[in-house]
Amino acid sequence: MISQELKAVILKQLNLDDFDLKDETIAPEVPGWDSLNHINIILAVEEKFNVKFKSYELLRLKCVGDLQKMLDSKLNK
Repeated sequence: MISQELKAVILKQLNLDDFDLKDETIAPEVPGWDSLNHINIILAVEEKFNVKFKSYELLRLKCVGDLQKMLDSKLNK
């Protein structure tokens, strides 16, 4: 399940008031989520949660749920 904190970061970067983000949501389904905003979202998540993602980790992301799982794994180390 997508945390409220992660959802807030994503929506803020996309200038959206609300959007129903689910684990299986992919970027093209979300208004404004293009390649440039993808980078901005990742940078904002890194800053908000004080984590760093490696390039190869980011290449594995297929949906919002993958981002949540990767974030959780970083926070639980």
